[in-house]
Amino acid sequence: MNRSFLNRLSVALAALSLVLTTAPLLPLAAQPQHPAPARPNLLFIFADDQCFDTIRSLGNSEIETPNLDRLVKRSTTFTHSYNMGSWSGAVCVASRNMLNTGLFLWHAEEASKNIVPEFQEKGRMWAQLLEKAGYDTYFTGKWHVRADPEKTFTVARNVRGGMPKQTDKGYNRPLPDSPDPWSPFDPQFGGFWEGGKHWSEVVGDDALDFLTLAKESENPFFMYIAFNAPHDPRQSPEAYVRKYPLENVGIPKSFIPEYPYNEDMKSGRKLRDEKLAPFPRTEHSVKVHRQEYYAIITHMDTQIGRILDALEASGQAEDTYIFFSADHGLAVGHHGLFGKQNMFDHSVRVPLLVAGPDIPSGEKHDAPVYLQDIMPTTLELAGSAIPSHVQFKSLLPLIRGESKRSYNAIYGAYLDGQRAVTQGKHKLILYPQVPVALLFDVKNDPGEMNNLLEDKANQETAKKLFKTLLKLQKEAGDQLDLKSIYPELL
Repeated sequence: MNRSFLNRLSVALAALSLVLTTAPLLPLAAQPQHPAPARPNLLFIFADDQCFDTIRSLGNSEIETPNLDRLVKRSTTFTHSYNMGSWSGAVCVASRNMLNTGLFLWHAEEASKNIVPEFQEKGRMWAQLLEKAGYDTYFTGKWHVRADPEKTFTVARNVRGGMPKQTDKGYNRPLPDSPDPWSPFDPQFGGFWEGGKHWSEVVGDDALDFLTLAKESENPFFMYIAFNAPHDPRQSPEAYVRKYPLENVGIPKSFIPEYPYNEDMKSGRKLRDEKLAPFPRTEHSVKVHRQEYYAIITHMDTQIGRILDALEASGQAEDTYIFFSADHGLAVGHHGLFGKQNMFDHSVRVPLLVAGPDIPSGEKHDAPVYLQDIMPTTLELAGSAIPSHVQFKSLLPLIRGESKRSYNAIYGAYLDGQRAVTQGKHKLILYPQVPVALLFDVKNDPGEMNNLLEDKANQETAKKLFKTLLKLQKEAGDQLDLKSIYPELL
């Protein structure tokens, strides 16, 4: 070998050694991240009815969520992620149809009427698009979409059409000065206990089995892991309920015995979700339901921990993007409401966590987004073209700092009884059947308790938001004539 070459190599190695031994070590957060593979794995974990403020590391000191907490540490968290609302009393149906078609609310309703011929048979469903990109696709848990999951995914197991069945004794409880006729941990009440094993544990088992199957395949995977929890009946093993003594469960600051507009906004006493607790609401009933809500979330968190551990053990974690979200939130005592059929943040905002090879860890992003943005994000990560019909937007430009926001404002609707728009620090809520308009400063009044329209000086702000809402109506396919109902806002 040439002596001159050896001398140059020796000098270069000595210089490199000097750099490596004298350069300061970077802090953990600044260490170079694992580069993203060309076709990464995609793990989507989906909760049902989980409000945005039910993760301990995101600000709720009452709840225990150790596994979601560790996911938060390695994720970019979108703190203002929304669901648009619903065309039916079952909000989850609308949310999941939007997620799997990529269409905004009222367009998704129209598509849902013909979703099998128009989307499934043409291979336009979310999982089908990823399968075309070379992915093995897996599903377990709550579906609630008008399409056949066994024709949509490579593997589909333990498909649940909707919610676990609630018994008659599970409604209108607990009553003051009366024994509670229902128990969240007694298997005799069925629900999540039907079949002998808690449904959340079944979903966890399926996810672990899917990871084993995926390891044996040469293809990347897309897993859609859909828990029914924490939807009612909010059942979990007794040990989880005992974690939340009633004296440690707080009452929401927005608690009132009954919401004054619940009938006119189509969320009245006859609505199934609202019938779970007695009218008027009592602090005791709210505490009991929130105790059960926290317990089933913590039990689900344990199953999520099993999934995260199994992913690490499988050797596939470095090549996997993880998404966690929920289809919508839930009131459970806020504003005298118990369901999600309303436009308050506790019911339209959800957690949204994104973790992966090149995703910044422990960061929070307050740009307003929709939870259904997960769908085009995964398509972009998979190197698949995003179809022209998809109206939601990829989160990657926000994560990479290429954009500061995807949407100028957030649209919300429920049947013909509610409309809403959130823009900047303000939210305008309309109840067209009354009609009434509410204006909130959600930055300084996050509990949405102070209606700014009680002061006429705020009318101009409401008018600006109303103009934005009219524009968003067109984008969402909303035909409700608000102009004739609210001429004072024009």
